[in-house]
Amino acid sequence: MCSVHDAIEFEKRGIPAAVIITQAFRNAALFQFKSKGMEGHATIEMPHPVSNLSPDDMRALTLTFVDQAAQQIKK
Repeated sequence: MCSVHDAIEFEKRGIPAAVIITQAFRNAALFQFKSKGMEGHATIEMPHPVSNLSPDDMRALTLTFVDQAAQQIKK
């Protein structure tokens, strides 16, 4: 998983990339993709905030998004 900027660079090189963000950053990510000519690039949106989660809770939450991330990378 990578940042929006990294995903754009990977995708330009033909390397599939998945971007995981929290819902609070959805519009910022969509704007960045659009401004770089990649409108519609999918994101994986986790609930916000996550900074208050314990390591175990974060691990459990992250595991619920593994299949979604794998599907994005296959595209």
